[in-house]
Amino acid sequence: PSTKATRTRPYAVLSIPRLHLRVPVAEGVARRGVLDQGWVGHYPRTQQPGEAGNVGLAGHRNTHGEPFRRLDRLGAGDVVRIETRAAVHTYAVDRVLPRTTPGDGGVLAPVPRSGVVPGYGYTTPGHYLTLTTCTPQFTSTYRLVVWAKLVSVRGR
Repeated sequence: PSTKATRTRPYAVLSIPRLHLRVPVAEGVARRGVLDQGWVGHYPRTQQPGEAGNVGLAGHRNTHGEPFRRLDRLGAGDVVRIETRAAVHTYAVDRVLPRTTPGDGGVLAPVPRSGVVPGYGYTTPGHYLTLTTCTPQFTSTYRLVVWAKLVSVRGR
């Protein structure tokens, strides 16, 4: 028996019909174990799909499968689904923050709100989804943030 930590495995599937995207979601945002596999990573200390608060997900925009390459094409009303063994959680894109700093932790708070760009985010509790990726393309200088609100949960 190995004493090494168990390798991260996907536990959900993210689908964004507008982008023709369907990609595994794994716990954590480490490059080596998650993002460089071409998967989307779930930020530690953010909620799980369907829970009150904010579900935070990250993905590469360029290289390693680049699941979030076209994230900048999303706009209000676009559908984002997270499928787990228990349910399909459907979110609708509500707001986009085109550019913020990599350290803008407010975007991942339970009530997500930028601490860098005034006026972006929310002020009341809810069921939110935050998608983050690097911007502009081929750099890691800034972060693009897409926010969505939970609109339905369908059990399996």
